[in-house]
Amino acid sequence: MRKTATIIAATSTALLLLGSLTLVRTVSAAEEIPSAEAVARGKQVAEDRLKGNCQSCHDYKGASMAGTIGPALGGWLQQKYKSKADLRAQIWDASKANPGSTMIPFGKNEVLTEAEVDAVTDWTWTLK
Repeated sequence: MRKTATIIAATSTALLLLGSLTLVRTVSAAEEIPSAEAVARGKQVAEDRLKGNCQSCHDYKGASMAGTIGPALGGWLQQKYKSKADLRAQIWDASKANPGSTMIPFGKNEVLTEAEVDAVTDWTWTLK
């Protein structure tokens, strides 16, 4: 009886450990934490009314007069978009993943440059 309980406990512990490992998000070299300068530049572009103007549709920590058309920006983005590249693709052209999206395709329509899309992606990826 004691041997069976030990086997069950060991198996449960091993399964719990394996299960928790699948929840740990790994960071590839391409997803390293961006520099403070890159994040600051991204925030600047995002809040520029002639560029990203993200606060007109989204709420996020520190947004003034935030909109409610789009979802609030924050840590959930890292669950929805499995990589920073996936998030960048959404910012570049949201209509590719969702043809009915109300989000404008910032890169595709050349509202933002490649560098500006990268900067906004860096900033957005760091939101909690």
